Amino acid sequence: MKKVIQICHSYGAPFLDVARQYATTLCSLGFSVTTVYVKGAKSEEVIRGSASDRVIFLNNSTKDIRGLKLKQIAQLREICKKDSFSFAVAHRFKSIYIATHIKDLHVIGVNHCFGDYKRFSRRWHIYRNKKNITLLGVSNAIRDDMRKSLSKLEDDKIHTLYNRVDYQSLAASQKSKREARNFLQLPENAYIFVNVGRLHKDKDQKTLIKAFAEICHQVPNSLLVILGEGELQVELQELSKRLSVESKVLFLGMVPKACQYFKAFDSFILTSDREPFGMVLLEAMVAGLPIAIADCGGAPEVTGNTALKFQFGNDLQLSELMLKLQALNSLQITAKAQEMQKRIRQYFTDEAVVHQFESILKTIP
Repeated sequence: MKKVIQICHSYGAPFLDVARQYATTLCSLGFSVTTVYVKGAKSEEVIRGSASDRVIFLNNSTKDIRGLKLKQIAQLREICKKDSFSFAVAHRFKSIYIATHIKDLHVIGVNHCFGDYKRFSRRWHIYRNKKNITLLGVSNAIRDDMRKSLSKLEDDKIHTLYNRVDYQSLAASQKSKREARNFLQLPENAYIFVNVGRLHKDKDQKTLIKAFAEICHQVPNSLLVILGEGELQVELQELSKRLSVESKVLFLGMVPKACQYFKAFDSFILTSDREPFGMVLLEAMVAGLPIAIADCGGAPEVTGNTALKFQFGNDLQLSELMLKLQALNSLQITAKAQEMQKRIRQYFTDEAVVHQFESILKTIP
């Protein structure tokens, strides 16, 4: 059996599931997968969640992987001396950088962020190793961003491969509306909008809070729940207070395995301007939540026509869409959930991408 080595900078969310996605796809194509986590201590839970034939923990700290990463390159070389790998799958640039120091190892570099190749040093490294590298973006938006930055690299060296979700497993894990609301201590009869993500300027929760303040008086029993932590929490709480909605905007912080509780909510709002893909959208779609998104980044590729779209930063447009979401009846919500389920099965499962990935592998020399 041919062997593949998968290199992840860490197993922090969402990368444990990303590792599972690629391991599952590679195994279905007949490869034996060794997954290596550059950062992080050994964990039995991570081993189980990696869906790999073998899992190796290099046990580096954040400090360890700064600079030239000579230690990590040496660690990977030792692993590759003991096994012959057909190619490597490396997630994010740090892992790509480490993997490209292994002689004659072809590296499929998976890129999850915008702007990865704005730095000259990164572009130079890719060009220097272009013979043994193939790049994937998690959305067409990321792919096109890379092609723009790496204009000297042939287009057939840069592809799209969407992230995936284990639909059956996730659907089975999601709690009922009553169970989820009880767990999160949310009122039974409220209409609840939700946003999930880091409290960061790129996520633009300011626009969401402004939009909610404009319509909450029209939906007297409405609440806005924000799941996540970040540098803007105090600022966002102060904004809620200035707009006199502090009692109706609930900051619940980080909730472990939050996707299991998505049915607690009535609709999902994503206000990000630079969402590379949006796994959280797939999770909301599995839960059957009506969705509104900012029409930019990779989010529209995930939702297709199943979500309402507004111009990034336009709180008036968003407030109108929030009223439309709240006005949906049960039949409309059910129909929307069925559309989402169909879209997930068509584009965002391991089965949906396996043939596409197989085609990409055929481009490797």
